[in-house]
Amino acid sequence: MTATVKYADVEVGTEIPARTYPVDRADLVMYAGASGDFNPIHWRESAAKAVGLPNVIAHGMYTMAQGGRFVTDWTGDPGSVVDYGVRFSSPVVVPDEGGATLEIGGKVEEKLDDNKVVVALTARSEGQKVLTRAKAVVKLA
Repeated sequence: MTATVKYADVEVGTEIPARTYPVDRADLVMYAGASGDFNPIHWRESAAKAVGLPNVIAHGMYTMAQGGRFVTDWTGDPGSVVDYGVRFSSPVVVPDEGGATLEIGGKVEEKLDDNKVVVALTARSEGQKVLTRAKAVVKLA
């Protein structure tokens, strides 16, 4: 598959419109099963509070994966990401009732050779920044 976003059509500063992703406890349980991370802080409130967390939190890698999904949704190609990294700055707290939301946006920060661009991502949940220094290098058409 080839990216549908064309390198020639983006410039440094091109904004990628933010998207909101819902997160609920069922998402966390499914992610835990797929990733092998069965830490109860990701699905049981009493375990999370026992270690000083305000409630159940999303897996950091789940949050990171949603950022990757955001980029590949933009490019139209799940194979377009050639490098990706983040730092986790705050947990995504996922209450039992209503869950949480994760809002992710991006901006083209740099154009590289070979139709690649660097995309800087922003990720927030309930107004709190949850990813820091989130950047993806993607190959465009």
